Amino acid sequence: MKSDHVLGLSTKGFHRVHYIDWGDTANPRIVICVHGLTRNCRDFDFLAQALEPDFRVVCPDIAGRGKSDWLYTKEDYGYPQYMADMTALIARVTAGDGPKTLYWVGTSMGGMIGMLLASRPQSPVGKLILNDVGTVVPKAALERLAGYVGLDPCFRTLAELEAFVRTVAAPFGALTDEQWHHLTVHGAKQHEDGSWGFCYDPGIGIPFRKGPLTDVDLWDYWDTVNCPTLLLRGAQSDLLLKDNALAMTQRGPKPRLIEFEGIGHAPMLMAQDQIKVVRDFLLAPP
Repeated sequence: MKSDHVLGLSTKGFHRVHYIDWGDTANPRIVICVHGLTRNCRDFDFLAQALEPDFRVVCPDIAGRGKSDWLYTKEDYGYPQYMADMTALIARVTAGDGPKTLYWVGTSMGGMIGMLLASRPQSPVGKLILNDVGTVVPKAALERLAGYVGLDPCFRTLAELEAFVRTVAAPFGALTDEQWHHLTVHGAKQHEDGSWGFCYDPGIGIPFRKGPLTDVDLWDYWDTVNCPTLLLRGAQSDLLLKDNALAMTQRGPKPRLIEFEGIGHAPMLMAQDQIKVVRDFLLAPP
């Protein structure tokens, strides 16, 4: 894998959007994997290693997360900015001679970005995988997220931070010790005083505090998506409710729905059964 960046433009100037690039950069089949609200590109390391023999896999850090720049104006953290940044990334990775095929794998926020991009006329998204996100984001789930997004807790040691991650991210399911450590290390930063915290801008929580939270309704966008789509759900998810997931299979791209037992929000696509589902869908004929 190699590390690179593309420039995005916000209201206060340019910012660097970092990404990890796996596989042969000449491969015309490109998978873009985009993480959830407070996560980062390294969440997809296990999936990318499984996909890189067949695809070029590009995993960005959305602005304000991971190694991407933090935005000066915190109100810019939102889907219009994220979509613009990902359009710049798409332009970068699809440049050059010959036709390219673009696939999108998005967890939670990353899935919403993918859905919005795939809903646009002449969208370059050829296949779409939505991981535990759908056309309705319940108010209750948003309130749960608002309870911790934007906080900036500090821990004396990396081990204490990992214990916290295992607690708040318990809905991810039964990960191995290696996987929990991987998520912790790549989501952490060490402060000058030696304490540990998370490597995302607390300012990403500001949009959650602008007015009362309500259900998010994306049905109008969904109904204009026409690429082959796969819908993944943690069977105990509070963000993608079962009734909503079933309703999605009857409208828009009418995806196949696959659920993973013992998991809430969201499957991390690290387990072999989850990776196989993603790989099989991407390799299948359109």
